[in-house]
Amino acid sequence: MEIDLMLLMPLVAILAAVYFYITKDNKYFHEKPIPSMAVEPLFGSSRRLMLKKTSFHEFIVDIYNKFPLVKVFGMMDITTRVFVVRDPELIKRIGVKDFDYFVNHRPVFGNSEDTHTTALFGKTLIALNDQRWRDMRATLSPAFTGSKMRQMFDLIVECSTNMVKYYRNEIRTAGGTKEQEMKDVFTRFANDVIATCAFGIKVDSLRNADNDFYLNGKKMMMFNRPIVMVKLIAFRVVPKLMSWLNIDLFDREQSAYFTEIIRDTVRTRDAHGIVRPDMVNLLMQARKGALKQQRETEDREEVKGFATVEESEVGRQQPSKGIPMTELEMVAQCLIFFLAGFDTVSTCLTFLAYELTVNREVQDRLYEEIRATSESLGGGPLTYDAVQGMQYMDMVVSEALRMWPPAPSTDRLCVRDYVVDDGDRLKFTMDKGTSVFIPISGLHHDPQYFPNPSKFDPERFSEANREKINPSTYLPFGIGPRNCIGSRFALMEVKSIIYYMLQEFSFERTPNTQVPLRLAKGFAGMRSEKGVFVEFRPRK
Repeated sequence: MEIDLMLLMPLVAILAAVYFYITKDNKYFHEKPIPSMAVEPLFGSSRRLMLKKTSFHEFIVDIYNKFPLVKVFGMMDITTRVFVVRDPELIKRIGVKDFDYFVNHRPVFGNSEDTHTTALFGKTLIALNDQRWRDMRATLSPAFTGSKMRQMFDLIVECSTNMVKYYRNEIRTAGGTKEQEMKDVFTRFANDVIATCAFGIKVDSLRNADNDFYLNGKKMMMFNRPIVMVKLIAFRVVPKLMSWLNIDLFDREQSAYFTEIIRDTVRTRDAHGIVRPDMVNLLMQARKGALKQQRETEDREEVKGFATVEESEVGRQQPSKGIPMTELEMVAQCLIFFLAGFDTVSTCLTFLAYELTVNREVQDRLYEEIRATSESLGGGPLTYDAVQGMQYMDMVVSEALRMWPPAPSTDRLCVRDYVVDDGDRLKFTMDKGTSVFIPISGLHHDPQYFPNPSKFDPERFSEANREKINPSTYLPFGIGPRNCIGSRFALMEVKSIIYYMLQEFSFERTPNTQVPLRLAKGFAGMRSEKGVFVEFRPRK
């Protein structure tokens, strides 16, 4: 009995220490003059999400609506103290005006400060911190100007026309129409675009469905796997331990695969003087310091999509004379472009295709604009300037991003104490080390900013109406200096494939088209519950 007690006592002590660590901040918000969500051990305020009782998008909308009259409220995300900011003016202050207090994202996927770690995610632009992030943003920013996008546009058109030809032949061979699952369709398209634009290789994920590039990418994106879920929780609860163990969010097999592709491509291009208008070439120039920050007149005068975010002064500066971009960091940037292109773009396209299918009048009007644009081009290939000039296309895409933002929320880390003072009755301190959630889905579905928010209405973004939109309430690509650097690239990719697909096919409902659409529950991101099934019907 004494031996049993001797064994039991350390176990009880360990469990008590773990419980204390997990719950020590549970009463943090009680001392603040703001409301807060209920907290449960292990779950924080996120039990319904963690137990897959709701989708991430719906979770953000629900917590946003929980305290409709407040500017900010508190919650616990497992063990993280989080301020959820609802007020557009405060969002603007945190994201833009007082950015220096909130320069980093919270460290949930790896530690970017350890220069010796081989974990790739911690070296991506999204995970880098402080001055290293500033230097990398300034280094990469010139690669995403309008002029650079124009140079890559032909590669996207090639992938778009290749996809149209494939489905045209498929339907002809089948002797009639055939329904398609949109997430699968657009994931394969996005995969091929990223392969050619970011990695400098050509793959065909439609005709060669099981190519290595696609399969490795798909494995990397399976965030709902149990092992990945365990990693995600561990990164939040014991981030220093995960860094010490050199554990990466990505599997080593996939990381090694993509790393070798980049290394081979760079070696070949250096050896043979190969120049290709893609991201690898731009990153090679950036590593050599040859990619200078130039804002050409054409960039200033370019017609931009409403959702396009502007580069801040941080991105426009020259990088400081510090540590040059390493080969591993170069690989990491290609990987984050891959993840954004593979998932974010395919998600946007999936929900856009759904809305065009169930809103036939919108689809028909967009098709007429596509016909008019094609005629103005004399039947020639789509150009960057032509797609930028399609006003209704931009309205439709902007509304799809409002209703179904690929990222339902974004976050910031408070890097030093920040006093919130609205000049009225609200005054308190956001302490260093706490996090901020900006509830994008909640803002996008707030009738105060977007009347009748559940209706798909592109007219919200017409020339007459877009001036009524508060920019701090429409954030599909984030806000401030840490907004999405690739918004131009994503938008031209989305518009290009929709242009070519609607030119050739109409999108039609099938018995498997779920209306209304329901979202997958849990941390699955923006996913439909049963897939989005649409029929491609050839136009006469």
